[in-house]
Amino acid sequence: MTLRLYDTAAREIRDFVPLRPGTASVYLCGATVQGVPHIGHVRSGIAFDVLRRWLAHGGLDVLFVRNVTDIDDKILTKAADAGRPWWEWAATHEREFTAAYDALGVLPPSAEPHATAFVTQMTEYMQRLIDRGHAYVADGNVYFDVQSLPEYGSLSGHKLDDVHQGESAGTGKRDPRDFTMWKAAKPGEPSWPTPWGRGRPGWHLECSAMATSLLGAEFDIHCGGMDLIFPHHENEIAQSHGAGDGFAQYWLHNGWVTMSGEKMSKSLGNVVSIPEMLKKVRPVELRYYLGSAHYRSMLEYSEGALHEAAAGYRRIESFVHRVADRVGDVAVGEVSGDFAAALDDDLGVPAALAVVHNTVREGNTALEAGDGAKAQALAAGVRAMMGILGTDPLDGRWAADGDADDAATAALDVLIGAELERRAAARADKDWSTADEVRDRLAAAGVEVTDTPDGAQWALKQKDA
Repeated sequence: MTLRLYDTAAREIRDFVPLRPGTASVYLCGATVQGVPHIGHVRSGIAFDVLRRWLAHGGLDVLFVRNVTDIDDKILTKAADAGRPWWEWAATHEREFTAAYDALGVLPPSAEPHATAFVTQMTEYMQRLIDRGHAYVADGNVYFDVQSLPEYGSLSGHKLDDVHQGESAGTGKRDPRDFTMWKAAKPGEPSWPTPWGRGRPGWHLECSAMATSLLGAEFDIHCGGMDLIFPHHENEIAQSHGAGDGFAQYWLHNGWVTMSGEKMSKSLGNVVSIPEMLKKVRPVELRYYLGSAHYRSMLEYSEGALHEAAAGYRRIESFVHRVADRVGDVAVGEVSGDFAAALDDDLGVPAALAVVHNTVREGNTALEAGDGAKAQALAAGVRAMMGILGTDPLDGRWAADGDADDAATAALDVLIGAELERRAAARADKDWSTADEVRDRLAAAGVEVTDTPDGAQWALKQKDA
């Protein structure tokens, strides 16, 4: 493979060389199932779904693990506030996350481990750390001694003197910078037995135990949001290296979804849930929007940007459907060299999408010129490229995921697209009368047409409130 990825730990782009030839092992920090998912939650799922698809396209057998954190302070607090059992609260919202991933076409993981199912492995992990002098027991809690590991802070760049773990208070810590791996049982809280007393796992311990149990002491890639770099991923590294495991060889982190420059989060109240988003656009359009920016960049949410992205996707979709309607079946072709080069360069989706849109423009020109064979070949390439991005317009899941409104939208797009093609041909022939006639007829039907460098775009006129 020629894939190069930005490794947060190395702070540079590195050639991707899998540990085991023919196989790529990937661990993604999944959801803490405390509430209904919003678009900030699922961005990592979409970004690293593209990574997974590209690795598989390169001929690798991808072992993809995405965990579920089903025991956590926030889960316990929110369940108690709602007067519901913690396990029922977690299971309910896990189903919401699964539905969101499914709606957006995220491939199911190879394995989806739950924290509560790996307590035995966590206990063994803590014992290894205690035996090696990196952890200690105090009042039924187990803490990691950060000063025992000289490399602590290497991922995030934090200096030891500046470390603040930001965790709930425990008792018996030797140093406030130490972090909790096991929390002693409290009245009314769920707990599990260990040699040091009953309790429940700390967040960081869960991922170290699950990742190494399923993927081995060393694996290829660890993914997650950039907000997890510290303390979560820093502490995962500390535990794993302290236990003698090589752990992840590459660390990839996606940027946040922001609103007005602020990270989208429930605590700030600036969230847009997936169910609400799917009232605004179709699932495939939402996926296209969330996956259109480079995975390491911030994605500033606005309704305008959302609908602009949806319109961009519809132009791609409309082209493929028109070719299928006029010329015949469009098979899945090959990705272009420029598209491959873009994705090989640290998953450069924006550059890859530029290749897609250029191909669509070339295909539309061929279609208007009556060169159906060329248009069909270009449409086949578009299908291949969009399939890597999880948004192939002819993928059966997108044809079947909508209701009658979605089908009507797709049909409308094809009909209006045909009219815009007629208008473009008239303009090319300087037949201004026909071009104006098409535009006026669309306007009378409530369709606004805007001429852009990428060609004519359309949108339905908004009714006055």
